[in-house]
Amino acid sequence: MEKTALKDAFSEFKNLKKIDRATMASVLVEVFKAQLAKTYGTADNFDVTINIDKGDCEIIRNLEVVDVVEDPTTQISVEEANKNGDDFEVGDDYAEVISLADFGRRGILNLKQNLQGRIMDIEKANVRAKYEEKIGELFTGEVYQTWAKESLLLDEEENELHLPKSEQIPGEHFKKKDSVKAIIKSVEMRNNTPIITLSRVADSFLEKLFEQEVPEIYDGLITIKKVVRIPGERAKVAVESYDDRIDPIGACIGVKGTRIIGIVRELRNENIDVIQWTSNPSLLIQRALAPAKITSIEIPKNAEEPIKVYMHPDEVKKGIGRGGCNIRLASMLVEREIEVWRDNDNAEEEEDVLLSQFSNEIDDWVIERLQSIGCDTAKNVLALDPADVAKRTDLEDETVEEVFRILKSEFED
Repeated sequence: MEKTALKDAFSEFKNLKKIDRATMASVLVEVFKAQLAKTYGTADNFDVTINIDKGDCEIIRNLEVVDVVEDPTTQISVEEANKNGDDFEVGDDYAEVISLADFGRRGILNLKQNLQGRIMDIEKANVRAKYEEKIGELFTGEVYQTWAKESLLLDEEENELHLPKSEQIPGEHFKKKDSVKAIIKSVEMRNNTPIITLSRVADSFLEKLFEQEVPEIYDGLITIKKVVRIPGERAKVAVESYDDRIDPIGACIGVKGTRIIGIVRELRNENIDVIQWTSNPSLLIQRALAPAKITSIEIPKNAEEPIKVYMHPDEVKKGIGRGGCNIRLASMLVEREIEVWRDNDNAEEEEDVLLSQFSNEIDDWVIERLQSIGCDTAKNVLALDPADVAKRTDLEDETVEEVFRILKSEFED
């Protein structure tokens, strides 16, 4: 029975994929020698030969023939060596065949458990190596289980991949057996187990979707220079073509939007702006803030200072975007903070009210904070999202709410 159990473990080991025979034999020898050392005190004088195909092994214990045995682990007496009629002399080598039964039932069970443990280690190492090579690639799998904090996906070999809630697009929910696309974000070991993490919010996920949908990108005719996203809200994709005959924006969007619509649906209707890349920062900002029209741009030489973009009052809201996402994405694209300022030359400015006129109701230091981000009039402030104002001015939410109430009441009156 013990030999059968051991052969079962051999068989399981033999059926492992992506492991060469030399490695397989080496691991098996290590396991047997570990058990020999545990049983006999040492494995140095043992030869272990593995027959992988038959699922069997041959173990030889090498002993020195001596007159008086001082170390039974490495020596055998002349009398013992010749008890079967052999003709050994002192100093000869004696080879003793060790059978599986010599390990005892418990020893054989230990062998089987150790073999199975090594099998699992090799399987985990194979999974880790496989997915470390695929980091950054697109993955499509089936949802096996979903919880509040993550969803678990399986690949074709039933390996588990994790899609945390933080890596899911806000508002999306998955059910068992749903087919899901994601980017392979990372592979790390936890408790000797490979944890493969997927992402649907990474910029590279959107980039890979474009590669999949736009043949010109896959073939290298069009290059994606940069991708910035606010997942679930909006994204900007800057592209460039090295062939003047190819319109990079038109190619990415497709005839009547046929190419980009599939990407938008995959991203749960995330708005995607495809813009043409340029190394000219002023021109890139103009394209990034479209459809708003810019009258002038000030780019300080100090990279720590924000870029000031001037617009007519009726363009400000479009430039900032809903919740400030358009201006935030433009800032992410050029990797510098961008502030929107109203162009004071516009006639409509006369209908506005300077913030300084509210000094009786709003503290001067609060007005100064608002002016520091380019908000010098009431309408300039009201065109922004309260949360964005609070973040940029470092004001309390309650203070910003009160400011908005005061300014709105001025125009309501």
